[in-house]
Amino acid sequence: MVKKQGKRRTIPTSAGLAVTGASSFLGSHLADSLREDRHFAKRIVTMDIRRPGVFRESADFHQIDLTKPTADSEVAEVLRAQRVDTVAHLAFFSRPVKDESYAHELEVIGTMHVLTACAAAGIRKIIIASATAVYGASPKNPNFLTEDHPLEGNKNYRYIRDRIEVENLAKRFRESHPGTIVTVLRFATILGPTVRNLATDYFRRPFVPTLLGYDPLVQLLHEDDGVRALVAAIRKDCSGAYNIVGKGVLPLRTVVSVMGKISIPMVYGIAHPMISALRFFNAADAPSQHLDYLRYLWVADGTKAEGELGFEPRYTTREAALAFAGAKRLRRIHLSTASEM
Repeated sequence: MVKKQGKRRTIPTSAGLAVTGASSFLGSHLADSLREDRHFAKRIVTMDIRRPGVFRESADFHQIDLTKPTADSEVAEVLRAQRVDTVAHLAFFSRPVKDESYAHELEVIGTMHVLTACAAAGIRKIIIASATAVYGASPKNPNFLTEDHPLEGNKNYRYIRDRIEVENLAKRFRESHPGTIVTVLRFATILGPTVRNLATDYFRRPFVPTLLGYDPLVQLLHEDDGVRALVAAIRKDCSGAYNIVGKGVLPLRTVVSVMGKISIPMVYGIAHPMISALRFFNAADAPSQHLDYLRYLWVADGTKAEGELGFEPRYTTREAALAFAGAKRLRRIHLSTASEM
């Protein structure tokens, strides 16, 4: 059931938007979408460990490392000085990294720093990027996962466990600060011409490994829709978690075929230890725990986001897959042509 829509509020023209993780895909593309917005065009404050190249020079950049013990006070100082009204917290990895301890410091401890800073600076609204992967992939999952479904991602999968911990931090903050709008966007797998993440690492191969006897439904979100959802959350005041998904689903092997790739089925009992060994030598994109996402269903319901945020995807799962595959083919043709010149 769609809950009552959140009320629109007029955002003061003097209010600023702060973006953490400004060099991430969502962070770096957010500026393009807001550039013509009269409220935020000149009031974008960016934070990261390095300057994002896509933001125009007028954007106020602050070099802040969220893993530092003093990050909370540094962020709070910027928020106060720049009269920030809304914070988009996007400082998260797009794929599992080998240094899991550092990832935990950035994503979990970094989120603690950001939330502490927001409380100290009296921020009106916080938007946090998450993923539908936090629900976990399981044969017991319903056909469509709603936002009230338990977050049952594999606790032995550190990448997912950290994202669940971030969600728990956001939930506790929302409960202890009822006057602050806390919006969590759970993005489906983002794919498109320019994004780079775990899914693009997986689908870039000419021969895509799958699991013998399994062909789960896949839900893809076009990169443009991902940015549009973030902008919708900035413009509308809705507190809570929202699934941000593309239109429709396709079986995994159909997605592989649509991209013009060849599926190579592997036996799970062989793939699991093999990937564990490859991961040990930093030769696998993800740990063996990720194989569950190639076995079982984890499709989310986007009804709530449509009803409350007013977000409706423009692209289907098939179109997102084709956008990625088409861009990859164009790059290959360009490189081939350039080498012949």
